[in-house]
Amino acid sequence: MNSIIVKNKNVAKARKRFWGTVEKFDYMVIQSNVSKGVYIVDKVREYYDSNAEMEWERLNNPYSIVEYKSTLFLIDKYFSNDGSVIDIGSGPGRYSIELLKRGYEVDLLEISQEELNIAKNEIEKLGLKANNYYCRSAIELECFEAESYDNILVMGPMYHLHIKEERQRVLKEVYRILKKDAVAIISYINTWGAIKAAVTEFPLEFDNKNKFKRYMNGDLSFSEEESFTKTYFTTAEKALQEVEEVGFEIVSYAGAEGFLSGISTDIKKLANSNKEIYENFINAAVETCELKQYRDATEHINIVVRK
Repeated sequence: MNSIIVKNKNVAKARKRFWGTVEKFDYMVIQSNVSKGVYIVDKVREYYDSNAEMEWERLNNPYSIVEYKSTLFLIDKYFSNDGSVIDIGSGPGRYSIELLKRGYEVDLLEISQEELNIAKNEIEKLGLKANNYYCRSAIELECFEAESYDNILVMGPMYHLHIKEERQRVLKEVYRILKKDAVAIISYINTWGAIKAAVTEFPLEFDNKNKFKRYMNGDLSFSEEESFTKTYFTTAEKALQEVEEVGFEIVSYAGAEGFLSGISTDIKKLANSNKEIYENFINAAVETCELKQYRDATEHINIVVRK
C-alpha cells in the first residue's frame, strides 16, 4: 500500500484544508493491519458525525461551488428525465435536494447518522420528501434488489477505499442495482489535481522531487495521521480503467473544478472583488468541465457510466 509520510505538522494541516474541499468523504475504510474482509468504519463515521455541519456549509465556498455546479451539470445532461435515484455517499443531502427538486424519487445512503439527520431536516424544511434514508456504508448494498434504480450517484466512497478489491466490490454492486442502459456518476479524487492545489495549499509536501512521480503515477493511500481521515486518490486513467473492469461503459468524464482547478485562493478573491466576473468564470468552468484539456488534472473527476 502506497503512502506518503507527512512529517511537518503544517503540511498535514494544509492537506486537511485541501481535502476539506471535497463534498463527501464517506464510507468504509480498510485497516491495513487486519485481514482482508474485516472493515473498520468507526473513525470515518466519527469524523463525519463531528463535522456534519461543516459538510453542509462547504459548498457555499466560492471555490467549491464549481464542483457542485459541474456535478449538477452532468446530472442534467446524462441522467434520465425522471425515475429513481440512490445517492450513495449523500452527506448532508446537497445533491439529493436538487434531485428531489427535479422530480426524482430519491433514496439517500450515508455512513454518518448526523449528516443524514441534517439531510432529512433540510429536505423537509423545503417541503420535499425522500423515499428512504439508509445509514450504512457503500459496501453494504447487498440488501438492494438488482436493477432497482434508474440513476445512481456515487460521490464519496472511492475517496476512502484503499484496497482495489473493495473499490471493485462497490462498483460491482452499483452495476448490479442499476437498471440496464441506465447511467451512474462515480467520483474519484485525482492525484494530478492534487499537485496543482499543492502549490498554494501544501507545497511542503513536495520537499522531495520523487514525490512528484508518485503523485503522477497515482494509486495513493493515506492514513488518518497523514490526512483528515483515511483517504485514497489516483489518476483519471487508473480510475477509468477500474470502472471499466466491472463492465461499465464510459459515457464521458469531467474534471469537477474544470480550468479553475488549483487556484482556489484567486477564485475566492475574485468572488469578493467582482461578483459578475466571478460568476462568468464559474459558469464557463462548469460548461467546459468535460473538455480533455482540463478534465485529467482537476482535484475531482466525475465519471459518467452506463450499464
